[in-house]
Amino acid sequence: MNTHQFLLMTIPAVVALGGGIMASLWSPSHQTRSLIQHFAAGVVLAALAVELLPEIGREHAPGWVLIGSFALGSLFMYGLKLWTMRMEHQAAAAGVDGAKSVSMGLLLATFIDVATDGFIIGAGFAVGGETGMILALGLSVELLFLGMALSSAALAGWRIVAVSGALGATVLTFAVVGNFALADASHAVIGAALAFSAAALLYLVTEELLMEAHEVEEKPISTLVLFAGFLVFWSIQLLGS
Repeated sequence: MNTHQFLLMTIPAVVALGGGIMASLWSPSHQTRSLIQHFAAGVVLAALAVELLPEIGREHAPGWVLIGSFALGSLFMYGLKLWTMRMEHQAAAAGVDGAKSVSMGLLLATFIDVATDGFIIGAGFAVGGETGMILALGLSVELLFLGMALSSAALAGWRIVAVSGALGATVLTFAVVGNFALADASHAVIGAALAFSAAALLYLVTEELLMEAHEVEEKPISTLVLFAGFLVFWSIQLLGS
């Protein structure tokens, strides 16, 4: 990993912190937060469809390795879902007001997603070409909006800045780890790591971001915002190529 690659890896971390600072100064309404979550979901879907899945295909890993890795990632995220549901039920039984508590499911899923993003960025630089740069720039858009998507009555002000800073540190750390771990790895290992990561990203979209977004009455423009998030990432990929 050279200095240029490391500087590109720091972009998502800085953007994540900037998103948290923005969220600390501006508290969006429930409807606005729902639109932000739709946009972030569109970006993650685009990262999957436009860059991650084609990159998995280019690795030419054995099909059974990819299927097994995706299944393992799915089971891991399912276990996470059960764990976070148990935590939230325990909080409810203890009398914690849901409106004033942080959604542990969304928070944990977001940290796992950001760690996955970082690992994917590191893997992109490890395989060479422009994949790492495109992923770093595209996923920065997601990280910018994740901070605002996490903002709530219990997570605001300095807390959202602290969480966003932790998200930035997480994405940078795992980008470096992913780059070193996969620098000399075989095609099968890289493909397996990316397939596992794809399951984690798919979970964030379907089970966390969109589920949280649909808890408020949805406006028709939400669909357009979802497609806009997809288009932004795709545009970065097309222009970067």
